[in-house]
Amino acid sequence: MSDPRPQAELPGAASPETQSYEPLPAQRPHWRAAIDGGSVSGAESVTPERWFEPPPAPPAEPPDAVPGESGSGGRGLVAVLLITSLIGAVLGATGTYAALRASGAIDGRQAAPTGVTGQRVTVESDSSTVIAAVGQVSPAVVQIVANDGAGTTLVGSGIIYDVRGWILTNKHVIVGAKTITIRLPDDRRVAGTTYGVDTLTDLAIVKIDGVFDLVAAPMGDSSTLQVGQLAIAIGSPSGLAYPNSASEGIISALGRDVTVPGDTTTTPDVTTDLHGLIQTDAAINPGNSGGPLIDASGRVIGITTASAQLATGIGFAIPVNIARPIMQQALAGEKLARPFIGVSYVLVDRGLAADMSLPVNSGAWVHKEDSSGNSIEAVDPGSPGEKAGIKTGDIITSVEGQTIDAFHRLEDVLVQYAPGRTISLQVYRGGGTVTLQVTLGTRPDTAS
Repeated sequence: MSDPRPQAELPGAASPETQSYEPLPAQRPHWRAAIDGGSVSGAESVTPERWFEPPPAPPAEPPDAVPGESGSGGRGLVAVLLITSLIGAVLGATGTYAALRASGAIDGRQAAPTGVTGQRVTVESDSSTVIAAVGQVSPAVVQIVANDGAGTTLVGSGIIYDVRGWILTNKHVIVGAKTITIRLPDDRRVAGTTYGVDTLTDLAIVKIDGVFDLVAAPMGDSSTLQVGQLAIAIGSPSGLAYPNSASEGIISALGRDVTVPGDTTTTPDVTTDLHGLIQTDAAINPGNSGGPLIDASGRVIGITTASAQLATGIGFAIPVNIARPIMQQALAGEKLARPFIGVSYVLVDRGLAADMSLPVNSGAWVHKEDSSGNSIEAVDPGSPGEKAGIKTGDIITSVEGQTIDAFHRLEDVLVQYAPGRTISLQVYRGGGTVTLQVTLGTRPDTAS
């Protein structure tokens, strides 16, 4: 298609009125001089000398060479440019190699990524991390020597959690003791008294007085623990000779159930079932009981309580969040008490749900059987659970919005609330969900 404008208006078109003008390309004097092997207007060449090679000698022209014609001068410039390009490529490759080596991508080493999306993984096993964590908590770890007055002495560990002399330990370390001696990290010995024992777990509170330069261990949060993270146990393995020994490992598993010795002073061969424990491969031996399990930041995440007698590298600790309520009760001068609703239950998982044709795959199934395997009443008469309307066969699915499952057992969730508090339960019953309000009672010492 032709342009509708007059021919004279087209770009570059000549016309009687307007003559086109196009400037000639400007000559580069120093380039021309380099090609001709001479200079322009008497000025010397401005091409800089290179630090990595001597300046090239000007090529000798044959006798019949004509300046400005394509020949040896042009070929010399091409050669210079080729050499320069090759050297630049080598230097660029050398820089790239240096950058890769510095980043650790070469020789199998890789630096920590920056700006990488996704979950950040932190390596916690560096010795400086362990040293700092142990150094922070060790001044708050004590040795406990309990004597029953009949010649039996038991050695365990404890954690100073308040500088006024409050110590957290295991119940089986001090139960039945007539005298308790606390050995401080600086080897001072002071007398201790039992403030109270926990009716739910293997925990107890001991008090010492008259010491004003104590160090308290910082408490962590056991609800955020992950399998595989660093775990350090501190205590007195094998008794009096090895106070404040540290062992390093990882968290091997969560939510474990174990059985430990109970109060054998009142009932022979009695045991206590513990639920929701931390499993670790950090070395835990007799004498470690009651000592801290700490994380990489030097915070207490558990109270070591037992080791597997028939296995190696398996130890257990009570999560610190379970211990926190009784620690706070002691500081407030209250009697140690645990909440109680008075129901027996079985934890629901997919296997149990399939075997018993249950409608949900998680929760606390209010259920109890006699020695013959027959179902019996699972709600204690007159208990807070009965008063709230809980019935045998109900499945408690959540407490105050917290789902009940293998990692959040009913009793472990309830211990976060003080006796006397009213809480909300979600209960599955008859094909639907109902909400019940339960006012928590106080767990009796004989509760199972």
